[in-house]
Amino acid sequence: MGPEVKQLEETLSAFVNVKHCITVSSGTDALLIALMALKIGVGDEVITTPFTFIATAEVIALLGATPVFVDVDPNTANLDVLKVEDAITDRTKAIIPVSLYGQCCDMDHLNAIAKAHNLPVIEDAAQSFGATYKGRRSCSLSEVGCTSFFPSKPLGCYGDGGAIFTNDDSMAQTMREIRVHGQSKRYVHDQIGIGGRMDTLQCAIVLAKFPRFVEEIEMRQAIARRYDSGLASLSNRLKRIEILPENKSVYGQYTVKTDDRENVVEALSAAGVPTAIHYPVPLNEQSAYQHYAHGNTPNSSELSKQVISLPMSADLRLEDQDYIISTLQEVLS
Repeated sequence: MGPEVKQLEETLSAFVNVKHCITVSSGTDALLIALMALKIGVGDEVITTPFTFIATAEVIALLGATPVFVDVDPNTANLDVLKVEDAITDRTKAIIPVSLYGQCCDMDHLNAIAKAHNLPVIEDAAQSFGATYKGRRSCSLSEVGCTSFFPSKPLGCYGDGGAIFTNDDSMAQTMREIRVHGQSKRYVHDQIGIGGRMDTLQCAIVLAKFPRFVEEIEMRQAIARRYDSGLASLSNRLKRIEILPENKSVYGQYTVKTDDRENVVEALSAAGVPTAIHYPVPLNEQSAYQHYAHGNTPNSSELSKQVISLPMSADLRLEDQDYIISTLQEVLS
């Protein structure tokens, strides 16, 4: 809790245009602390997507609540907000959309549904910090926004780190207390808490990297446009994740879809091009979570068999990107 912690929180809250930023030990703990502050527990339900990293559902289950999985839009891979209302019950206590691959979910529509049912929305923005939705920054789009500074994220530190954003004074104070074992002051514990501080050293690293962050976002977006252009001729066999017009993605990943994934990945690997699959198994099909499944999520299942993430970095060299594109053209032409 050195001076860099407060400095980073002030810097990030101003960037996002949210009153409070609470730095924490990871993106996972950001979600966990937010749920704890909302008193989510046994018997409660939290609606979320099955097509994301396990942490989103993990924190719900750790508190004894039930993750209720709603399918995604096959074009954006984000939560299909048109299906959310049908999943709401009298036990629903919150909704966690994920801004996957660097693009925000349809937050205004989702917030309207949540408001009608008096439910808080927690944006899981682990992959989208710096992105915008209708001109507003990711993490400022609902009651609570949570992000990650894991090294692979758009703004990464050199270890684990994360942050929570909110305009709610009371909520912010509760989350700050939970972060330090529930303490309101030393050895006075008003909340059940965790050891969830972000290391001062990691805060200093993010502070050092932050002045270049906006430039890096623009660089990532330029690289994505080059991918879009270079791969356009393959659209019958390789489709990109759709970016909605109201969004500016930060491209936490540049992800495409193909029905021939195994062969494409094998050919790229043979050519020295690394790839990743985000994500190969939907959460409701994971053995630890199958008993939480409610209904079918065919879009998530289909995407898990199609998606490939290509190399994406603000500093990806153009000659390397051209090589990736030409390799894909050879494989799929």
